[in-house]
Amino acid sequence: MRVNLGEQKRARIEILPLIDIVFLLLVFFIYAMLSMAVHRGIPVNLPIAASAGIEKESLLSVTINENGKIFLDKTPVYLQELAYHIKIRARENDTAGILVFADKKVSCQVLVKVLDQIRISGISKISLQTNAERQP
Repeated sequence: MRVNLGEQKRARIEILPLIDIVFLLLVFFIYAMLSMAVHRGIPVNLPIAASAGIEKESLLSVTINENGKIFLDKTPVYLQELAYHIKIRARENDTAGILVFADKKVSCQVLVKVLDQIRISGISKISLQTNAERQP
């Protein structure tokens, strides 16, 4: 006995849903890349602030660890030489500003001295980095 199944249809791959998924993935990855902060410094335990944001336009990072050691990007520098090294790095590139990462155990006086050295170097755009406050 022979069963007639009728006319067989060819399988089709719908391209429009595939294009939608590709565009959604593209938007997701672009948004994820734009929301990342560039940190070229030493990892430190940052203080917490309610208005913490992400700074994307800075070129250099100054890090002060809990022992008071100062790093320009990942290079250790002395406090007295910080302004000189920042001037040299800022001359190489047209810098937009400096990210300052200070451990929350660093004294206020050390932080103020570092900020003074940054201002002496001629950079006026300084961003103090913090972690965002978590809502309970």
